Amino acid sequence: MKISRYIFVGILLGVTLYKAEAVSWFRIYEMFHFQSFHMYGIIFTAIIAGIGIVQLIKRTHMKSTEGKEIVFHPKDHSVPRYLIGGFIFGLGWALAGVCPGPMFILLGSGYTVFVVFLASAMFGTFAYGLLRSKLPH
Repeated sequence: MKISRYIFVGILLGVTLYKAEAVSWFRIYEMFHFQSFHMYGIIFTAIIAGIGIVQLIKRTHMKSTEGKEIVFHPKDHSVPRYLIGGFIFGLGWALAGVCPGPMFILLGSGYTVFVVFLASAMFGTFAYGLLRSKLPH
């Protein structure tokens, strides 16, 4: 029964992003060509909300659904790691015209061609899992 909350929130997020046109290839194209503020506004809102939620979790010592306190571990600020990862993510985004989250939304909207992109993303995740121990972290 606990999982139904997450499914509901996921569906709500999907409907919201779809209605906000955040999954539109044309909106993404406008963003990368600096022709519209629409996507930047959505991204900026998500960043502000994320910062606020993380601060709320830290200050109230919020607990997870299992009853354990949520703890944020410090990140490794390795510049090459984030440059290479960002380049791979951006390249995939540019080739597919969609980032990973909206892939599910577009698939659920009836754009069945995104099965190919979803399968590719899952294969990439699987390959990373196999190669993780050999990669620099």
